[in-house]
Amino acid sequence: MDKSKKLIIVIILLIVIIGGVSFYAFHQAKENKEMSELFAVEKLEMENEYTTFATQYDELQVQINNDSLREKLESEKLKTQRLLEELRQVKTSNAAEIMRLKKELKTVRAVLRTYVIQIDSLNKLNQALAEENQEVKQKYTQATRQISNLSQEKKNLNEKVTLAAQLDATGINVDPRNKRGKTAKKVKDVKKIAISFTIVKNITAKTGERTLYIRIAKPDNDVLTKSASDTFPYENRNLAYSIKKYIEYTGEEQNVTVYWEVEEYLPAGTYHVYIFADGTMIGQQAFSMK
Repeated sequence: MDKSKKLIIVIILLIVIIGGVSFYAFHQAKENKEMSELFAVEKLEMENEYTTFATQYDELQVQINNDSLREKLESEKLKTQRLLEELRQVKTSNAAEIMRLKKELKTVRAVLRTYVIQIDSLNKLNQALAEENQEVKQKYTQATRQISNLSQEKKNLNEKVTLAAQLDATGINVDPRNKRGKTAKKVKDVKKIAISFTIVKNITAKTGERTLYIRIAKPDNDVLTKSASDTFPYENRNLAYSIKKYIEYTGEEQNVTVYWEVEEYLPAGTYHVYIFADGTMIGQQAFSMK
């Protein structure tokens, strides 16, 4: 073969080789471009996930009161933010680094899921405890109300017993008398006022010595009294009395008569008699003198 033919063959081979290399290079460049574009999309998606996970850690911290757990969540959030910064700085052509951060993302996702489940369980437990606490409070309130009602009922019962045990004066009769002991027709002739009444039978009342206080009020409501010191206690104050009488009460019906010796001027008009015992008014009656 002559030299010209050999040269032509060599040239053809070179052209074929150059064409093959060019085609391979073009194909490889196309694949690299497509891969780079794919990594760019994947990188953007990963950045969004890292950002979302960091935000979720913030939201989880708000839902709990456990300081230890909150510190762990804060640590995981900072780790997530650090990985996010690494991802933002890596180039799309760095496939190895992107794959590493993709694996880290799976770990972050798994850890976050674990905390979500844990906190959800704690919230449910806290809700159950809150409901139980509310139920206990309601029962306590109900019990307190029942005790209060029982106390009020006991108080009412004691008041009824106290009322039942009080003395009662009935049949009160007032007889203004003259100096001969007869009923006086005119007030100017009255020298003594006789007041008679009956203490009724009461088996629930305390027996023994009792003190009766009788108040005689004139038409102007001024009370007849022999001394300014003649007073007795009644509803946190002292009242003047006209007559004090001691009786021995046996629980049976008892007739009582007391007298007021007239030593002062008595005007005509309507008078009132009030009878007290044990700090309670047990009877009253009005009478008139002309």
